[in-house]
Amino acid sequence: MNSDTRGEKEWGDSRVARRISTVRELSVIYEGRSEEIALRPPDISARGMFINTRHHFPEGAVLNVQFRLGQTGTEVTTRAEVRYCLPGVGVGIEFVNISEQALEAIEKEVNLQHEQELPSSGDR
Repeated sequence: MNSDTRGEKEWGDSRVARRISTVRELSVIYEGRSEEIALRPPDISARGMFINTRHHFPEGAVLNVQFRLGQTGTEVTTRAEVRYCLPGVGVGIEFVNISEQALEAIEKEVNLQHEQELPSSGDR
């Protein structure tokens, strides 16, 4: 079994956290490098995110991630580790040592998004 298949299975089967796609102003810096990385909007949860990028990162690579949550406007800066890479598609990252305030802000954003997606009682 190759590492891509293993990574997909581990993450695909264990998605217990709700995800949203309301992040703006995403910036990723690969530690030890200075190149700009082209990105498209990510899929985020309180544990991490999937970043759509054609850039290849090895599993375990450490990234410095900065983004603004789309609904609350909260800016989050944290380190993250690459858990898997889908070549030409993107990378799954897990937040590392994220602050309690940032974690709470992401959870609030996720809850706000899911509340908006629920049908109101008048729609039944």
